[in-house]
Amino acid sequence: MRIDSPEDLRRLPRESLPQVCDELRRYLLNSVSRSSGHLASGLGVVELTTALHYVYNTPFDQLIWDVGHQAYPHKILTGRRDQMLTIRQKDGLHPFPWREESEFDVLSVGHSSTSISAGLGIALAENYKQSGKKVACIIGDGAMTAGMAFEAMNHAGHTKPDMLVILNDNDMSISENVGGLSQHLAQILSSKEYISLRESGKKILSGLPPIKEFLKKTEEHLKGLVTPAILFEELGFNYIGPVDGHDIDTLVSTLKRIRHLKGPQLLHVITKKGKGYAPAEQDPILWHGVPKFDPKQGTIATSKQSKPTYSDIFGDWLCEVAEQDNKLIAITPAMREGSGMTRFAQKYPQQFFDVAIAEQHAVTLAAGFAISGLRPVVAIYSTFLQRAYDQLIHDIAIQNLPVLFAVDRAGIVGADGPTHQGQFDLSYLRTIPNLVIMTPSDENECRHMLTTGYTHQGPSVVRYPRGCGTGIELTAATPLPVGKATLKRQGHSIALLNFGPLLTETLKVAAQIDATVVDMRFVKPLDNEMLTQIAESHDLLVTIEENVIQGGAGSAVNEFILSHNLKCDMLNIGLPDQFIPQGEQNEIRSDFGLNETGILQQIQTRNNRDKV
Repeated sequence: MRIDSPEDLRRLPRESLPQVCDELRRYLLNSVSRSSGHLASGLGVVELTTALHYVYNTPFDQLIWDVGHQAYPHKILTGRRDQMLTIRQKDGLHPFPWREESEFDVLSVGHSSTSISAGLGIALAENYKQSGKKVACIIGDGAMTAGMAFEAMNHAGHTKPDMLVILNDNDMSISENVGGLSQHLAQILSSKEYISLRESGKKILSGLPPIKEFLKKTEEHLKGLVTPAILFEELGFNYIGPVDGHDIDTLVSTLKRIRHLKGPQLLHVITKKGKGYAPAEQDPILWHGVPKFDPKQGTIATSKQSKPTYSDIFGDWLCEVAEQDNKLIAITPAMREGSGMTRFAQKYPQQFFDVAIAEQHAVTLAAGFAISGLRPVVAIYSTFLQRAYDQLIHDIAIQNLPVLFAVDRAGIVGADGPTHQGQFDLSYLRTIPNLVIMTPSDENECRHMLTTGYTHQGPSVVRYPRGCGTGIELTAATPLPVGKATLKRQGHSIALLNFGPLLTETLKVAAQIDATVVDMRFVKPLDNEMLTQIAESHDLLVTIEENVIQGGAGSAVNEFILSHNLKCDMLNIGLPDQFIPQGEQNEIRSDFGLNETGILQQIQTRNNRDKV
């Protein structure tokens, strides 16, 4: 069945929708198995996506997807079917909804829990313009754990625009509650008769406050007995559900009713992550993001890496320290697997806290542990730490609390694109007083720096990249002297100051131009003694970092050179003042001059310009 747009879908008879869903699920499985990408989430929302585009007049009506892992079926139905094999690749389809890619992508996303806030703004704007557009936000139960989602719902309940929030609930533990009673209740709660009866009752009883309040409480209590309605009703939403998210007929019927309702509506939809593909149903975490695979075999080939990833290094370090110190507390905002904490969580469950998608809470929770004399370690991706910047300043740094931040995915991340590149952390962290910031050049240095931060009597950050280390032999993790750099190579005239994982490339460049190489290790505090010595004995200092140049480690060196009136030319090599697109890590480093060839070329260009 050929569908090139939602208009093609809406021309089909309703009885053909189950076939559409079957074909869409098979196409999704086939395309992701050949391209890699997010799978289980998309499989779980095939019927929901189909029903939404069938009922709503998209793109006039606007669908807003939260995060976007589940938006692959949406992309397929909205004219991007034949490009799906390029998803997450350089110059290919974006991994998430992206405004520049399609008129059907209303909000560019990557971080979670933004859909309701944006949807509310759009709904209020369209109401103000009296455009008649309908707005529906689709948010997962995981994303609903973030405070921002409830802030938006609280505001929506106050302003009461016509909008729909769909809670896509794929928590298998409550799937047993989905049955005939729930389906029947959903039909009742979304029917015009029920809404009319409730509103008429309110008008009739408006002059009888005691009776009105009694009946209101009775209605809420009865609904609360069979649905999780009370919370959403108290926020000002009309709760409808739960609905079987894989029953396309029920979804279409319910959405058609809801589309004409006034005020904020919440539809609770129960789905199964990985639906329709047995391996993904059985292990939705494993099949969330997948490499290329053979769908007939139903297995994912695990690449045996000779070198550990930095996440592995961190996870092993956590376990080592916990064996000796029961004061260690590990905290993560829903990134247990990604941050390498699975073994620690199993081995030390009393010392492990996954706070769900709540980065602000994670940081201030760590403050509480530190105040009580424990030693919290917050494992968080660079791009997600941005969401807790105020808490880092207000609740940690001002109080100079001993909290260690293990900042994973710093620098170029790759295929997830601009929302996930860890390109800003050095710039936004460096300005905070009391903070010690470390940039390991290999996995052994990472272990030493983690220990340095853990034993430091104040807040500290170790920022390390995504992917494997150098394969260096590991030694016992011991604290480093804070703020001390190391001389890696003595050369002449030019000094290369490395911050982070580009040391190997830096040393290769130095060998070609006989340059001095210093592994700076610390962005804050800088090794002032080393910098003074190098500046006085070299003509050109070149800083190298995988962070934006503006405000980064190189900027810190520039400030030092100027403030101490040192006579030395400077060249800062790093990421430019732009958002970095998707692509493989090595592709991006090559494009932006952060490999051996690119670093050498930038130095030679600078030298040639100086000679003119």
